[in-house]
Amino acid sequence: MERDYLDPILMPDLPQTAARPARGVDERPSPEIAAILERALAGEALRRDDGVRLIGCGPRDVGAVCAAACVIRDRGRGRTVSFSPKVFIPLTRLCRDACGYCTFRTTPGSDPALYMTPDQVLDVARRGEQLGCTEALFTLGERPEQRFPEAREWLRHRGYRSTLGYLRDMAALVLAETALWPHVNPGTLSEAEMASLRDVSASMGLMLETTSERLCAPGGPHEHAPSKHPRARLHTLEAAGRLRVAFTTGLLLGIGETPDERVDTLLAIRDSHDRWGHVQEVIVQNFRAKPKTPMGSSAEPDVGEVVRAAAVARLMLGSTINIQVPPNLTANGYPIYLSAGINDWGGISPVTIDFVNPEAPWPAIASLAARTAEAGLTLRARLPVYPEYLLYRPEYISPSLRPGLRAAADKDGYAKGGFGSHAAAGS
Repeated sequence: MERDYLDPILMPDLPQTAARPARGVDERPSPEIAAILERALAGEALRRDDGVRLIGCGPRDVGAVCAAACVIRDRGRGRTVSFSPKVFIPLTRLCRDACGYCTFRTTPGSDPALYMTPDQVLDVARRGEQLGCTEALFTLGERPEQRFPEAREWLRHRGYRSTLGYLRDMAALVLAETALWPHVNPGTLSEAEMASLRDVSASMGLMLETTSERLCAPGGPHEHAPSKHPRARLHTLEAAGRLRVAFTTGLLLGIGETPDERVDTLLAIRDSHDRWGHVQEVIVQNFRAKPKTPMGSSAEPDVGEVVRAAAVARLMLGSTINIQVPPNLTANGYPIYLSAGINDWGGISPVTIDFVNPEAPWPAIASLAARTAEAGLTLRARLPVYPEYLLYRPEYISPSLRPGLRAAADKDGYAKGGFGSHAAAGS
């Protein structure tokens, strides 16, 4: 019976420091937590106060919370854990915003190249194609032309009025010249801007990060980042829903938000998905302190915090949404997140670094597969669009891209042939 998650014999073997009480302690959950878990396992949508109690539960309860999250994961996602073999294309690192934790952002003084050229974009994409990657992840700063005259001039000289117009053409170039599928992450977008990118993007994304408006106040990490205001980011999330765009979003843990505010962020994502059905993936990402940034000496969330947030995300969001924790941000300890109910490792690149977290190398894909198998799960390569959207929800994919994406997928909707053989399928 699924209620046997209450039996200590069936509890996941989690490290005591992260998600499990010491041996000899009563490992059965408290009655209050047990009642919430029973309702979650019965398919009920948990309320805010349920999420707050779960994310703040005591050490004796964490193992049961994780075990229930795994039951719900297995119901909807089975025993498969996916990843997207990708290349990271930082089209421009100029940005109008200045977040307190970011080292991705550059200025014309520190990065005189300003933008990647078409030849540079194609070089990265083709190297990824040779190694069987499926995704070209375009990540870029938010509307740099609004802050930097050098960016405006660079674009004007090449016939563009905006960075988004240049992004559209570079994504189209990758589509035309390689077998990779663009996933674009350009920041906040209006509905019209998102519509202009839909035909050249297999999927799109924007980290919600947090719904806490406190963090936009003076002294907060988003004080100088207008696009990080929750209203702006929620507007983009809603635009993606109205346009039926397969969308990735998520939380950033450890930038000053409270556990309760993490629950509020999950509920905002769930509410939008309930309206539109478009959230294919939720990332639970831990903040990493970067030297020479305003938050360079801030404490990072520990593994236990990430475990709790991932498990609560699964319990609040249910069995069908894909939940990811980036493995490179926890180095060798990342397999523990499988015990919190996640089913995806996100984009992993055999070609490019993680430009947002350059200090954190990707795990080798062979090692990722072995560590996943040790947890009793199977690693499979996917496209930027998740299998269920390819197979059963094609309205969330641009009509012009559907035939090629379907041809690049196997019968289960994963990358045809797995990692390393996708290039033969063509686009």
